[in-house]
Amino acid sequence: MQYITHTALFKPHHYHKTFMNILNLFKKNKATTTEGIPSSSNSLWTKIQKSIAGKATIDEDTLDTLEEALIAADIGVETTIKVMEKLETHVAHHKYLHVDELKGRLQQEIATLLTFPIAAIDETTLPHVILVTGVNGVGKTTTIGKLAAMYQKAGKKVILGAADTFRAAAIEQLKRWGERTDTTVITHPTQADPSAVAYTTIQQALQQQADIVIIDTAGRLHTKVNLMHELTKIQRTIAKLIPTAPHEVLLVLDATTGQNAMIQTAAFMQATPITGIVVTKLDGTAKGGMVIGIMDQFHIPVKYVGSGEGVDDIHRFDTQQFVEALFQE
Repeated sequence: MQYITHTALFKPHHYHKTFMNILNLFKKNKATTTEGIPSSSNSLWTKIQKSIAGKATIDEDTLDTLEEALIAADIGVETTIKVMEKLETHVAHHKYLHVDELKGRLQQEIATLLTFPIAAIDETTLPHVILVTGVNGVGKTTTIGKLAAMYQKAGKKVILGAADTFRAAAIEQLKRWGERTDTTVITHPTQADPSAVAYTTIQQALQQQADIVIIDTAGRLHTKVNLMHELTKIQRTIAKLIPTAPHEVLLVLDATTGQNAMIQTAAFMQATPITGIVVTKLDGTAKGGMVIGIMDQFHIPVKYVGSGEGVDDIHRFDTQQFVEALFQE
């Protein structure tokens, strides 16, 4: 592992040589999406069952109770209404809906909302540049470390950029992940211009013919407009060296924040186009419903699920497994 620190912007640099069982990118014994989803005692279906206990069929009266259960699961009002309209249409046509049929219909409707095409990395436009953003405390830097390890194991040359220069701790944390994953980390001093870090990182990636570049950004609060503008500036700076970059902008969200994650997503989308979401801290929580609302309302795919602090605790998101986990008995 090597990390490179710059004490002045764009001076000549001297360097040493460095650096869910769903897709082939993961090792064969890799955990799957379901391992980052709530246990059956906290599953969405368990909560729904409690709300309709004692009912043999679902009629118009009990639909109201079901609607409350979906909203309580952090699916969101708009998405809940969309799902309920489909169920109400069925009830109106058939006069009632059997409880055992309800589960299948809900799974089908939710799976439809979560189905997005995911583009593969274009090997002809390397390095593939990934910008990672999100508020403080969501596990952003940890996610970057896990992604670096994932790509390294796939035989890719990875370079990390520590553009979260507002906190010295963030730079040090990324350095530790660099050491842990044997990945080059480009740094500038604390309080340096984040855009300068991004620029230098791309420069070095081009010189070293890296495959993947992952750039950390400040844990900017979505209520601080100036920091959101800084995110836009970083993106413009990257495009000066690689016009098509960043190729991905990943927003990291904490599953335990529930509906607040919707607010964060809306705010970050105003600063930069978000191409994918990483959901962390799904393990041990019943907040998986927020994934449904965000994917439906913002039409952004969830690409990864983080479920621990280990280097391998990141999994490709799989719609079918996710829905099955939410509805496990």
